[in-house]
Amino acid sequence: MKLHGYFRSSAAYRVRIALGLKGLPYEYVPVHIAKGRQFDAPFTVMNPQSLVPVLEEDGGRLLAQSIAIIEYLEETRPGPALLPATPEARQRVRSLALLVACEIHPLNNLRVLKYLTDVLQVTEAQKLAWYTHWVATGLEALERRLAAEPETGRFCHGDLPGLADICLVPQLANARRFSVDLAPYPTLRRIDEACAVLPAFAAALPANQPDAE
Repeated sequence: MKLHGYFRSSAAYRVRIALGLKGLPYEYVPVHIAKGRQFDAPFTVMNPQSLVPVLEEDGGRLLAQSIAIIEYLEETRPGPALLPATPEARQRVRSLALLVACEIHPLNNLRVLKYLTDVLQVTEAQKLAWYTHWVATGLEALERRLAAEPETGRFCHGDLPGLADICLVPQLANARRFSVDLAPYPTLRRIDEACAVLPAFAAALPANQPDAE
């Protein structure tokens, strides 16, 4: 398999973690989205959205959208499991994961921030205020849930890492890059620390990618 991604992309980061947790080898193909390489052919043919990641299977099948890719890996390579066994538990994990992937990440990814500065001409301070507001709004809700719900364990759900942790860790890494204060989120930080010692999470770190700058 080939993973087309960018070292700072939170979505590509998620897929790197999932591949690592499942022990699946892959070739990493950098796409420098900060330089606009996602708009060049042949990548635009691979993904008309011009977004990373794209997972290219050995037979040529092209998979887009990080959550859909991870769910596909879960269905086709079921062990180790990234989702729990019961429908109720899977719903909980998916809701935690999508709180990050659908409610936080889309409002602060690179193309949104560039639109704010390049098209709407907001200042750097205004851009950072936008970023911090939406990240804090989402993380606060996630902290409240994980701190209160009995299903939370060492990780977001129980004592094994899964889909929710795969989404949480890249979002916290991104927040740190923008100097967001994470002190108000002790449960999130505790889970992040538990993930950090696992080889799959360490190998997926942005700093450990071939295109890291």
